[in-house]
Amino acid sequence: MKNITLSVDEAVLSTVRRYAAEHNSSVNALVREHLNQIAQREDRARKARMRIHKLSKESTARIGKISWKRDELHDC
Repeated sequence: MKNITLSVDEAVLSTVRRYAAEHNSSVNALVREHLNQIAQREDRARKARMRIHKLSKESTARIGKISWKRDELHDC
C-alpha cells in the first residue's frame, strides 16, 4: 500500500475528523474507502465499455439503405 500526502483546509479537516470519530472511523479510512469506490466504479465502466465494443465487433446486424430524408422525420 502506498502512502500519499494531501493538503486540506483546516476547517474541512476538523469537520471530517469529527465525522470520522462519530462513525468510529479515521480520516485515512474515509479517504481510502472513497478512493476505492471511485476505482471500482471506473473499473466497472471500463469493463462495460470493453464488453460493448466486443459485442459491436461480433454483431452481424447491418444497417439497410436509408430511404428517408431528415426533413421527413420532423413532419407532423
